[in-house]
Amino acid sequence: MYFKESLSHLDWVQLHVFSDASELAVSAVAYLRSCYKGEISVSFIMGKAKLAPSKGHTIPRLELCAALLATEVGEFIRKNLQTTLEEIRYHTDSKVVLGYLNNKTRRFFNYVSNRVERILSVTEPKQWFYVSTVDNPADHGTRGLRSVGDLQEKWLKGPSFLIHPELSATQEYSLVSPELDKEIRIEVKKTTCALDEDFADRCNRFSRWHKLVSVITLIKGRARRRFKRKGGNEPVRLREESEEVLIKIIQKQAYGDEIASLSTKSPVSRASPLCRLSPVLDEKGILRVGGRLSQSSLPVEQRNPIILPGKSHLTVLLVRHIHELVHHQGRLITEGALRNHGYWVTGSKRVVSSLLHKCIVCRKLRGNFEYQKMADLPTDRIEPGPPFTSVGVDTFGPWMVISRKTRGGMAHNKRWALLFTCLTTRAVHIEVVEDMTSSSVINAIRRLVAIRGEVREFRSDRGTNFVGAADEMKTNVVNIEDEPFKDHLDRHGITWIFNAPHSSHMGGVWERMIGIARRILDSMFLRQQREITHEVLVTLMAEVSAIINSRPITAISYDSNAPMILSPSLLLTQRTTGCPTLCEGLDIKDIYKAQWRHVQVLANTFWKQWKEQFLQSLQSRRKWTEERPNIKIGDVILLKDSSLPRFQWPVGTVESVYPSHNDNHVRKVQVRIVRDGKPVILTRPITELVLLIN
Repeated sequence: MYFKESLSHLDWVQLHVFSDASELAVSAVAYLRSCYKGEISVSFIMGKAKLAPSKGHTIPRLELCAALLATEVGEFIRKNLQTTLEEIRYHTDSKVVLGYLNNKTRRFFNYVSNRVERILSVTEPKQWFYVSTVDNPADHGTRGLRSVGDLQEKWLKGPSFLIHPELSATQEYSLVSPELDKEIRIEVKKTTCALDEDFADRCNRFSRWHKLVSVITLIKGRARRRFKRKGGNEPVRLREESEEVLIKIIQKQAYGDEIASLSTKSPVSRASPLCRLSPVLDEKGILRVGGRLSQSSLPVEQRNPIILPGKSHLTVLLVRHIHELVHHQGRLITEGALRNHGYWVTGSKRVVSSLLHKCIVCRKLRGNFEYQKMADLPTDRIEPGPPFTSVGVDTFGPWMVISRKTRGGMAHNKRWALLFTCLTTRAVHIEVVEDMTSSSVINAIRRLVAIRGEVREFRSDRGTNFVGAADEMKTNVVNIEDEPFKDHLDRHGITWIFNAPHSSHMGGVWERMIGIARRILDSMFLRQQREITHEVLVTLMAEVSAIINSRPITAISYDSNAPMILSPSLLLTQRTTGCPTLCEGLDIKDIYKAQWRHVQVLANTFWKQWKEQFLQSLQSRRKWTEERPNIKIGDVILLKDSSLPRFQWPVGTVESVYPSHNDNHVRKVQVRIVRDGKPVILTRPITELVLLIN
């Protein structure tokens, strides 16, 4: 029995259902509130409590479950109570739940959305009211009661505010922001992509066209809620739309006035740079070339290509993308591929050329070797002095000679030749050696000094054959390591200067003499039908030296008053002709006097012409005439290796540089490369390097 009077005699009856939740349980309790002749009474109807899930639920979710339980309790009472209820009210102490039920705009995840939908299917938001935790009797169902007295006073009796004639219930609720409530989905609004400067600036941060297109494709796909990434394959249509978005950005930045004019069916201004292309807008709002081929049967990509400004960063990204598609070919192929893809880039020649110049792969494949302005001649080549004071030396050969005859035949041995070139007079002296040991080289130098006089300075390539045995001289060490050879040089005060490895151009003085000597020997060997001996080879080398020394070192004059030809033999032999003339009617004094005067006149004539003709011919630079920026420490280079194809040449970094003393230009550097998995430091001229990154 709920009331003293029959339900049919009561003035009105209301149902009040309370809900609450804790980490341990959820509960709902219902009370009937009636009025009989102005007297308010409250009666307990039913209550229900359930254990909460052990994990995975937040307090707002549990409060929502309690509200759903209250809805089920209220619906059960309404169906089974045989009376008309004037009003049904639901009470909860969770403002978040009230916010969920009063929500009209925000979207929830499935768990919350399903329960809110079930609650609102039998109730309305205006039936739900807020009650404080102190006045909420359902709170005792989630936390428990300590005694029977508490059960009577706090659970069965109901809250005290229901006795009052006027209820002060409120509908306060709170709508939690999506950033604080994880149950609310982030709202995605369908908006039009604005081609503003901020978006364009963000696009300029990309360095690859395909990455930029992929990002735009991802954004568009997610916005449409239909993009699913499977193995990296992206819908073709989305990529096409993304490229169209980027093209519109590029065109609006550069040709906004032209687009605005064409949008209003107005002609493009004659001052526009696109006037000669007769631009038109297609159905997608993209600017294309109008031109004179509109009636041709060519595809639209070639008949009306898309116009792109060459100065745009995004255009450069597109050109680089096309350049990579054609595997880093030259300018013409890249421009042709760009046109075949349907793009008309203004100033494309400049854009593509600039791109090729900066492309690291193209530098590795076709980059030019570095060079520096040709250095000034050293002092030992431009100051007069005794012949063979400063000498350049190189080796050539070998030749097979007959060393001895035996009963079984003839024994053969190899012979080499050392060619010494006077750096001042350009005279040569050739010595034949039996092998390339230190002793043989020292003996050849001693014979040179005995015949030509004292030598103060030697210059040569960094070859092992100048310092003794083949493996006793390391190519990356500046000092001479062969002790017998070094001792001989130190005792005689001789300086030996080595060029950088792999820099034959620095020894052109003696390299050219080697070429001349080889050509003369080839002609001599044609007349030698039999095998030669050591004696014959020495004789041939003496004749080669005489022929080379008799060559003119300046242009031959056709002036009858100056018939003498300036050659090294003029200074070495003091003779202008091959046959001397006899002197008759002179005594011994006149012979000595005439001989002294003859020698002095010839020497003075040689040095006068050497200064006026030969030395002046060395003034000009035939190549490497301009100064270039010096290679710096840390630059990334490609090192030439003649034994490998170009695409396998090692890449390294510059470790140190060697500036020239007179002009401070760098012509020789030390580079670090990796060879056989180990770092190696080598000294190389810059003519062996291709600069990749500076």
